[in-house]
Amino acid sequence: MSLRILIAPSGFKESLEADEVADCIETGILRVLPDATIHKAPLVDGGEGFTKALVTVTGGTLHHLTVAGPVGQPVDSYFGFLGNTQTKTAVLEMAAAAGLRLVPHHERNPLVTTTYGVGELIKAALDAGAERILVGCGDSGTNDGGAGMAQALGVRLLDADGKEIDRGGGELIKLERIDLKDRDRRLESVQIDVACNWHNLLCGEKGVARVFGPQKGASPETVEQLAAALDNYAAIIERDMGIDVREMPGSGASGGLGTGLYALLGAKLHPRYDIVMQYLHLDRLLEDADLVITAEGSIDFQTPRGKIPAEVAQRAKKYQLPVIALAGTIGRDAEVNFNCGIDSFESILDAPCSLGDAIANAPELVTKAAERVVRSVLVGQKLATGS
Repeated sequence: MSLRILIAPSGFKESLEADEVADCIETGILRVLPDATIHKAPLVDGGEGFTKALVTVTGGTLHHLTVAGPVGQPVDSYFGFLGNTQTKTAVLEMAAAAGLRLVPHHERNPLVTTTYGVGELIKAALDAGAERILVGCGDSGTNDGGAGMAQALGVRLLDADGKEIDRGGGELIKLERIDLKDRDRRLESVQIDVACNWHNLLCGEKGVARVFGPQKGASPETVEQLAAALDNYAAIIERDMGIDVREMPGSGASGGLGTGLYALLGAKLHPRYDIVMQYLHLDRLLEDADLVITAEGSIDFQTPRGKIPAEVAQRAKKYQLPVIALAGTIGRDAEVNFNCGIDSFESILDAPCSLGDAIANAPELVTKAAERVVRSVLVGQKLATGS
């Protein structure tokens, strides 16, 4: 009987989307096991690929438009409509308008990057008749608490002089008052559901500025500026809206976009896999597998905090399945992942190289890594059977 392998990877940020990773892993497996039975379930967590994955699996439609990017430049973006739904449901991902991929390396400054384009995507979905909107949070290049998004939809964020603050996370330190009277009235009659990382918080030592700010180009000094700005944002929201978002689950998703969606647009936040698995049905595929291979750009101490490899592993263990994870890098305290169901992990790198070279050569690196791990699996099988 041929080995039944389920490939369930995430994408690699700024490099390969999840379906591309799955294809590369499949190629590597087939180099060793040409008769393997392979099922591919490229996964999304609300970040890059969220919209296209849900549109594809439901037979929906994709709609292209231009919006303001995270540093203010126009960017080509998109949203979709799900197929086979009674309620006209739009789906969009913040990464398509304010993702880190859209921020040039020399302009990575979360004091100024904005989610304004995310608001434009929501407005476009409303213009197209959406009755419900699914928003995916992840892979952000911003830290503005969703302020820019709210401004694009008519929310006025005012300073002590009653003037509108500018865009960017650093501006939130100036926020003195929130005015909703010009907010797009269609938001009152549309349901907004947000797929977000439940572990990400807005404020505190584990707040989004301190945990993710450095990944977006923030220096230690900038991190503290952003943290202070978000503290002020949270204080004004609590005073004007009566909502304490400081350590609310999901409040820090995508640089605090979760807060803006919840507090300023009336959205409902959900653990992201509660949304994703409604459409991708991973459990059905796990029932018919002998081995699971997952993947992500980095495996480290943060992986158990809502990342795809950990989610896949936890679900696989319900079926007593072995799980191998491939990663672009093996980071700090990666061994904690053995406690959440990942049995082995492997870097795709086979020699020292620059980040640019790793990104450029990612398809072949992933393919070769998959080939290596499957060869190791075969060795294990021979040892177990004594053959």
